[in-house]
Amino acid sequence: MLALAACTTDSYDKGEGTYSLTQAEMVELSVDGKKQATAFVLDDDSRFTLTPPATASWIQTADTVYRAILYFNQLTATTAECVQMGVVPTLRPVEHWKLKKQPQDPVGFESAWLSKKGKYLNVGLLLKTGQVDGEDGVHTIGIAQDTIRVNADNTRTAYYRFLHDQGDVPEYYTNRRYISILIPDTVQLDTIRLTLPTYDGMKERTFLMK
Repeated sequence: MLALAACTTDSYDKGEGTYSLTQAEMVELSVDGKKQATAFVLDDDSRFTLTPPATASWIQTADTVYRAILYFNQLTATTAECVQMGVVPTLRPVEHWKLKKQPQDPVGFESAWLSKKGKYLNVGLLLKTGQVDGEDGVHTIGIAQDTIRVNADNTRTAYYRFLHDQGDVPEYYTNRRYISILIPDTVQLDTIRLTLPTYDGMKERTFLMK
């Protein structure tokens, strides 16, 4: 389960206006020992070096890789400059029986799509947010893996269920957030079924792995 600050807005926007020619992509962002973003990999495996290196307040760990939304200008075939970037929380599916709590508070569901190589399932959420006693409240989210079923044609379908705990966060306004679900590579999957609790009831989306 992962905690999300209710009112915090990551440092990315729609990419419109001043930087109308800027590209926006979800990436794997490489951070060096000085906590500087030095390179990134697109979901199609294209690799770029950031010139100059970029920094952000949410980069708290050195020598690691973050999932991020990156707005960038491509300089050459292998280099780019950062315009803006924001962290994308990454969830790993956990077998449901390992989870002590499985909250199903509703969320707003906007979109979901597989990354180009099928490594991530990306989800756009609309969270109801507000402040508690002048401070940001906290949402808690997670992904439960209910089962992996072997079908009659020997294909495998993973059943994932989105978990959400609204906590004490008031529902004053809506905050758009993106998350990525890291698809396990320990078993070959052919289909993923994701169920989400929404304000319009339970929603299910099916994704065919490439």
